[in-house]
Amino acid sequence: MKFSIFQVSRKGGRGSNEDRMGYCYTRGSGIFLLADGMGGHPEGEVAAQLALQTISAMFQNEARPIINDIPAFLSSAVMAAHRQILRYGLEKGMHDTPRTTLVVALLQEGTITWLHCGDSRLYLVRGEDLLIRTRDHSYIEQRQGAGLDSKSSEYLNRNILFTCLGSPTKPVFDIGGPVNLQQHDKIMLCSDGLWSSVTDAEITYHLEHQPVADAVPDLVEKALRKAGDSSDNVTVIALEWETPDTVFESTLGTISTDTIRDGVFASTVQAGGLDPMEVDLDEEAIERSIAEINEAIRRTAAKRA
Repeated sequence: MKFSIFQVSRKGGRGSNEDRMGYCYTRGSGIFLLADGMGGHPEGEVAAQLALQTISAMFQNEARPIINDIPAFLSSAVMAAHRQILRYGLEKGMHDTPRTTLVVALLQEGTITWLHCGDSRLYLVRGEDLLIRTRDHSYIEQRQGAGLDSKSSEYLNRNILFTCLGSPTKPVFDIGGPVNLQQHDKIMLCSDGLWSSVTDAEITYHLEHQPVADAVPDLVEKALRKAGDSSDNVTVIALEWETPDTVFESTLGTISTDTIRDGVFASTVQAGGLDPMEVDLDEEAIERSIAEINEAIRRTAAKRA
């Protein structure tokens, strides 16, 4: 694999940054992750970090050097991340669990497959065309995607999601691909702090006309400027794909896995001591966790009443 990559995360107008991002790769496979810890719930940054740690640990364990069944891996990885967040909330005795959105891109054998849960997005731009833009798991996007009255959608809050990781209910997620990649395809993962302030057309234009190392900073600055003091955290990780026969000079942000030996794993995600073999809970334990969290929420609501 050969790709140029650029990533940035800005706090914006918030008191803290609850976004997390990173990527991991072997000789034959690469995974790129972005999570946006959800405000209104405790320790969103912990949920985001746990999601990245869990999935990267599973990737390290299974990519030897490729993932044999990508959709199955992504499905099991996102559920393992969800369970890790539930486990954290349970062990801390929390009445409300940390929660996060998630978007993941897995590149392997010249293709991209992706998964997303919530409203962190993936964009794939080829030339002047926006080939892929994930659809948020929000009520407003659900109505618009179903072709329902767009005027009534104006009254819906775009921030209201119907799924996420860490909720006491099973997360809803979508898997897309595989799509064959072509020379100079641009792939971007971003939190809603970016796309809520810049349009899809602006994103496509910048990615079409600039290398990712220039396009991403320009888009981030534009988003922060438009949102002003109320800006959300803005986090982006973007890459430009190169075909195997491409010869390019080694520059900052350019990665080639051609010289990596089988069995070697590289990652920008802080592992945090997670054992790749211990990132799961059995179904019975999951149900107990959910029941205990729901009971804690019920008791808290009853006391307030």
